Amino acid sequence: MEVAMHENEISKKIIGAAIEVHRILGPGLLESVYEDALCHELHLREIRYERQKSVPIPYKGIKLETDLRLDLLVEDKVVVDLKAKVKLSPIDKPQLLTYLRLCEKKLGLILNFHVTVLRDGIHRVVNNL
Repeated sequence: MEVAMHENEISKKIIGAAIEVHRILGPGLLESVYEDALCHELHLREIRYERQKSVPIPYKGIKLETDLRLDLLVEDKVVVDLKAKVKLSPIDKPQLLTYLRLCEKKLGLILNFHVTVLRDGIHRVVNNL
């Protein structure tokens, strides 16, 4: 029987995989390239993930026709928002918190690969964790 991992344990594994991707590819590529590489790295580490996961948006008793798209949902617990830009915008963290609320998850990671050292591009966002 598999024991479910806690969000913090999952986030450590995601960060380890992301550091490996950044170590090999470096900054300056498109977000989609990092998404491809990170998915491959998660696969190699046998970490379950869903890519470009569609999440319905409830609104006043209905589901809106437009779904939310998550870059990655890892182990059905951690939302990963990938970036490849010089600087995060002031809305990036509140946006991820909205995603967490809408899909009822507790932890999200923003991974911005457009930095010299990936540690500077990792941001945790929590929703009642």
